[in-house]
Amino acid sequence: MHLDFHTGPAVPDVARDFDPEQFARAFADAHVDSVTVFAKCHHGMLYYDTERPERHPGLPADLDLLAAQVDALHGVGIRAPIYLSVQVDEHAAGEHPEWMACDEDLRMTRWGGSAFTPGWHVLDMSSPYQDYFADQLDEVLRRFAPVDGIFLDMCWDQPSASKWAIDGMRRDGLDPAGPQDRVRYARSNALRYMERYREMVEKALPEDAVQGVWFNSRPKTNLHEESRLLRHVEIEALPTGGWGYAYLPYVARFVRPLGLPTLSHTGRFHESWGDNGALKPRAALLYECSQVLSHGLTNGVGDLLHPRGVPARATYELIGSAYEHIERCEPFLEDGSLVSEVAVVVDPELGDSPGPSGVGTVRALQQLRQQFDIVPPTADVSAYRVVLVPESTTVDSALSAGLGRAYEAGAAIVLVGDSLTGSDGGPGVPLPVEVAGPSAFTAAFLRREDVNTGGFDTVAHGRALRATPVPGAEVLARFVRPYFERTWDHFSGHSYTPPDALTDEAAVAVRDRVVAVTWPLLQAFAEHGNEAYRELLGAALARVLPDPLLRAGGPTHLETTVVRTPGSTVVHLLSFVPSRETATLDLVHDPFPLLDLPIAVRAQAPPARVHLEPEGVELEWTYDDGYVHTQVTVQGGHAMLVLDDSSTTQTGGLESR
Repeated sequence: MHLDFHTGPAVPDVARDFDPEQFARAFADAHVDSVTVFAKCHHGMLYYDTERPERHPGLPADLDLLAAQVDALHGVGIRAPIYLSVQVDEHAAGEHPEWMACDEDLRMTRWGGSAFTPGWHVLDMSSPYQDYFADQLDEVLRRFAPVDGIFLDMCWDQPSASKWAIDGMRRDGLDPAGPQDRVRYARSNALRYMERYREMVEKALPEDAVQGVWFNSRPKTNLHEESRLLRHVEIEALPTGGWGYAYLPYVARFVRPLGLPTLSHTGRFHESWGDNGALKPRAALLYECSQVLSHGLTNGVGDLLHPRGVPARATYELIGSAYEHIERCEPFLEDGSLVSEVAVVVDPELGDSPGPSGVGTVRALQQLRQQFDIVPPTADVSAYRVVLVPESTTVDSALSAGLGRAYEAGAAIVLVGDSLTGSDGGPGVPLPVEVAGPSAFTAAFLRREDVNTGGFDTVAHGRALRATPVPGAEVLARFVRPYFERTWDHFSGHSYTPPDALTDEAAVAVRDRVVAVTWPLLQAFAEHGNEAYRELLGAALARVLPDPLLRAGGPTHLETTVVRTPGSTVVHLLSFVPSRETATLDLVHDPFPLLDLPIAVRAQAPPARVHLEPEGVELEWTYDDGYVHTQVTVQGGHAMLVLDDSSTTQTGGLESR
């Protein structure tokens, strides 16, 4: 549990009804084994025994709330890492407005509206506030060491034009007048204070600590650099809070290959954090917790504790219903690791938000039942069977060399859109096409050559590259050009110009384990959802990965991941359908049943047993041509297909990445 407690100084009766035994029992009954509790909130208020003036004025003088919470939780075997807000501190901002971050017009940085609307002020970590916070952190660490962990929130890169930031930029040899230099300084300044606070926390941890300090609000796609500061990772991913349901499957696949213990937390809120008067549907929380589990992550759920200090019964009945299911699943996943065959190479500078290309990639590969990781260009991808480079990733000389090494090691390479051209030459592998620059058309049409489409040509949204197949290449689809390019004074029809004539330009071509997709297919799939795009990508992948790890029928929305444990192979099956019910909100109300779903898992030998968990249903199965074939029915939205090895030597297991 992540137990928010942002309580303004105007609230008079903080922890009035707090009862340690009742507090701890609420979490224990809900199958919770760790609760992040508050030392300091966004209001800058402190909730422990301290002489500092920031102690919440509504907290009884004789109550050390944080100590009482920690002791109560420890008393029932529950961990209690401690939360402090960093760059958002209303008390410090009010006492020291000169410490606030400001933009180039010297306007104070704040979240929300004008000076006369509620909102959070943002502190400048170049200012003396950094020492102010260090004193608070030091007091907490001295008071509570050894700590179960420290959660430091609101730690993003904050550009600022304050006098403190300007002095810091000049010391670093940067130009304060340059927007990009202000961004660079924001990153380097953040990393410096993170290093400082990390050293403080490390001294307060037990020798066997797995969880250390977590800096929240950082870009997860920079973890390939920042992981050196961490013992564990936390992913904040509340779908209804602006993250959406595509966020976790993207970020989790980027974090997984780092090998650090990872916690992902959604929330019990109907909408976003702080929506303390509304609960999300039970099916939604079950879906989100099961999705976290299916990606090999630890579950976390966010709540906001009422100022009087009593956990709401309805909240923990809801959370307990999801966590009971997760707890029943865990024994089948002990010491397991996710198995992936496809590496998707993304540019970390694009940030955590996957963007159209990232969304299209995740949705297409999930719907095609592919098992994949997401990695930065610096990753060694030579152990994967397929490496896919989306159109949003620039292939520079270093990535080109990495793709070449992966290809020489036997991997197939799939290049989409602009990744075919590279920034410093070619992409490092022999292409099945010759590229001659961008197309003259912003929208052309696809004509499949590998299947009969009944003479229908499908629009291909997005400007393609002009590319002709080389000898020996198999062309899966060619472009049909429109009559002319659509302009304001020269157009036909509502949307795009109709198709005119077939060209010799390849839309998708394959040769010698290299696939060239010559237009932004993944972005187009995200923006238009045309299933013909996914089917074409699937046909291309089938050419270079004819024996995928998993084959499964059923509805398109089905999500699958594969886990390898010391004695079994486990396939997660998730079947929930979010629906858009407000202008900005996707909700899940019910699981979507899977009836007699055919599924096949590649394995080196027949298994000893095939069963569906956590229900404990024995399944009939056959073994043919290297695959275990079975059928499953899942009524509750999430289940695990478990294939037990036929011997303790694991020769019956699947091949891992």
